[in-house]
Amino acid sequence: MTAPPIPPREPLASEPTQEGEQTLVPGVQPISAGARIEARMVAPLTPRVPQKPLDIGLFDENARNQLDLF
Repeated sequence: MTAPPIPPREPLASEPTQEGEQTLVPGVQPISAGARIEARMVAPLTPRVPQKPLDIGLFDENARNQLDLF
């Protein structure tokens, strides 16, 4: 028994980019600049630097856990 012959495939399309030659997958559209900007606009804002804890006065969690001396 022999396997049926495999039909020849068409070569995949490609495009030159700054990183080099990129292969385009059939049925998949490249991400446009507008789509990237829209995704950034709907994403929630995140801080660039982590916020420092507010451990003074009324908001000091460790001071609340201390027992009174008298």
